[in-house]
Amino acid sequence: MVGLSLYLPYFPVKRNINRFLKDSKDKMTTLKLHNSLTRKKEDFVPIDPEHVRIYACGPTVYSFAHIGNARMAVIFDVLANVLRAQYPKVTYVSNITDIDDKIIAASRQTSEPLKQITRKFTEIYNSDMRSLGVSRPDIQPRATDHIDQMIAMIKELIESGHAYEADKHVLFHVPSFEKYGGLSGRNRDEQIAGARVEIASYKKDPADFVLWKPSDEDDEDEPGWHSPWGYGRPGWHIECSAMAQEHLGLPFDIHGGGADLKFPHHENEIAQSCCTAHGDENDLASFAKYWVHNGFVTVEGEKMSKSLGNVTLAHDLISHHKGETLRLNLLSAHYRQPLDWTAESIEHAKNTMEGIYQNLREIEDIEISEDLPPVPEKFMKALCDDLNTPKAISELVALAKKAANDKTPESKGAFMAAAKLLNVAQEEPSRWLGYGKGNLRERELINALVEERSIARLRKNFKRSDQIRDELLEMGIVIEDTPEGTIWKKV
Repeated sequence: MVGLSLYLPYFPVKRNINRFLKDSKDKMTTLKLHNSLTRKKEDFVPIDPEHVRIYACGPTVYSFAHIGNARMAVIFDVLANVLRAQYPKVTYVSNITDIDDKIIAASRQTSEPLKQITRKFTEIYNSDMRSLGVSRPDIQPRATDHIDQMIAMIKELIESGHAYEADKHVLFHVPSFEKYGGLSGRNRDEQIAGARVEIASYKKDPADFVLWKPSDEDDEDEPGWHSPWGYGRPGWHIECSAMAQEHLGLPFDIHGGGADLKFPHHENEIAQSCCTAHGDENDLASFAKYWVHNGFVTVEGEKMSKSLGNVTLAHDLISHHKGETLRLNLLSAHYRQPLDWTAESIEHAKNTMEGIYQNLREIEDIEISEDLPPVPEKFMKALCDDLNTPKAISELVALAKKAANDKTPESKGAFMAAAKLLNVAQEEPSRWLGYGKGNLRERELINALVEERSIARLRKNFKRSDQIRDELLEMGIVIEDTPEGTIWKKV
């Protein structure tokens, strides 16, 4: 049995990652990111090198998160890890949208109170992401806790002439902001077609979008707050602008999310924030300097949709596969490229993780310090090249093989430092591979059969020995004869 001192115990990435590179700051690899705002890969230069600030749009909590939501969470978790390895302080904010028409519809459909729905699915989301190795954001603000900030921002937009009140609504007037469309690159016609909202009679312009909408104060199922424009609730886009400004200040370093949010959500965020006193109408980067967007997830070559019945939920996947397998699969394609989620890709990720853990199992007895060495240069270069996780995974596999071959604390430490950045290979190898698993009654039965087989082999009763092997195999147990004795694992 492997003692705790023989295998590096898990400890949260965000509190310890800085020390991994403490001896290599002078030769730190420059992080390059593809900036959606400039449409090119750039060196990341923080606004304040002493404090890097990131915001990523989180889930709307009315149901389970699908695998596309999980991809965003994993990608930005890795990005935060890389930044923490290079800078002394990183604040990562990812919000919870807990007021939305979809949530109201879910509440009416299930007769479940809105707050109960949002609290329940927030807890499920955080639990599911934790199973995928995603650390909780430093700040996870809820939209309903920031209504005052949203109202203040809307007031400012009205006063500056960028928003107007009409028919109990407040709308942002898109033509008032000349640089609208700068993030997505959409022209005027594409903006109107892509807005996906009803062209209401009270709009001054078809592209105008809602900042505040009315609620029925007599309807208990329709939440609302008192405002200068009547009882109502915020539009979706104003939420993130208000929360990002509240917790990070303007401008901040990196804003991102899924590619589907680029238009209209992120385009609208930029418009709202640049047109306040804290922004600059002539500089789209006065809200966020870099924009990072991850690609779509398809399932067996098809777009996820309810009509096709192929919406793949992270919650369901976790009940059938190990979290590290799913995490590795989510990182197997470059974040900006589409990821096709298939049974074959999951099996490939599983085999890769098993190979890594088999290598680690060979060096379980080698003690290493919790003070890990610097992350290997080739591995770090891969991640610093616009988060090239496929290349980083390849380097990680090579490091695991080298560690198993060298059998030295140095090689094992180098592997663990790299693995920590991706947050995989964090379990005890024997446990992950299934050696000795099962409840007490199962283990006693299996150990008794293994002991009986060992006695049969000593007596050269190979017929009985083979029978026991077959019996164990039918139970889903594979045995291995080693110089130290016979061991078994579940498959």
